[in-house]
Amino acid sequence: MLEVLSSLDFTPFILSFKLAAIVTAILFILSLPLSWFLSQTRSRSKPIIEAITALPIVLPPSVLGFYLLYALSLNSPIGEFVENYFGINLIFNFTGLVIASCFYSLPFMVQPLQNGFESLDKNMLEASYISGKSKLQTIFYVALPNMKPAVLTAFIVTFAHTVGEFGVVLMVGGSIPGETKVASVAIYEMVEIMDYQAAHIYSAIMVFMSFVVLLAVYLFNQKHNKKFGAL
Repeated sequence: MLEVLSSLDFTPFILSFKLAAIVTAILFILSLPLSWFLSQTRSRSKPIIEAITALPIVLPPSVLGFYLLYALSLNSPIGEFVENYFGINLIFNFTGLVIASCFYSLPFMVQPLQNGFESLDKNMLEASYISGKSKLQTIFYVALPNMKPAVLTAFIVTFAHTVGEFGVVLMVGGSIPGETKVASVAIYEMVEIMDYQAAHIYSAIMVFMSFVVLLAVYLFNQKHNKKFGAL
């Protein structure tokens, strides 16, 4: 077992964590105004926007991966524009992987934040506006500090979901060592070549990490609920 561990390449895990950290940071910035809008608006378009945002949850990864592959390729206006003006081919590189992962993990950031905003006391928000605070100040200094469990859930679930991606990252990024070969893709390749011992180790690491992540969320929420339940 020690010989197997010493011979394993853990670069895919480092790449997976790097991808997940970048995607989580980007999605928090992008999802904050969107989730705030969805929590406050009474527009008839709200269900449509929510449905579009939640599509990655129900769409097969192969379907989403196919359309992202086309959208980011040189055959599409987006891919052609980025290639011509920035010299970046978005297919089979880390940048394309980040973009694809942002689409795939979007609902896992938006929905917890939206639920957190919707659970806030409306009177507290109104008091903030009356005291002269802008919407931006209200979000950062009033809303977010009072919905820490929702924010933590959004961060952790988005991070964990991105680490566990397979179908989308394989179609858009392929399996380039050190560039796009993340942990889930590495496990798939190990099974293909019937290296089950290495696949077991990689999979066990993923299972352990997922369990720890979920346990941290539930423990934090339980502690938070007890704290405020006692007030």
